[in-house]
Amino acid sequence: MSLGIRRSILCWIHILFGLTIVGYIYGPPEEVYQYRDNYRFIFVPIIFLTGFWMWKGHVLLRLIPKRSA
Repeated sequence: MSLGIRRSILCWIHILFGLTIVGYIYGPPEEVYQYRDNYRFIFVPIIFLTGFWMWKGHVLLRLIPKRSA
């Protein structure tokens, strides 16, 4: 998989999970309270990890040793 396709996939994951935060912020408190743990333990970490990977992924890839054939 090329780096451009990987970055595009990460970007769309980041955008889609980020849009759920809008529903969390502007949703009715009675309904939002039910999904509080999903946002706290699933959505926010995924948004953080995809954003961090798009921002500093090139540095992390340099730290991983290449396989020798």
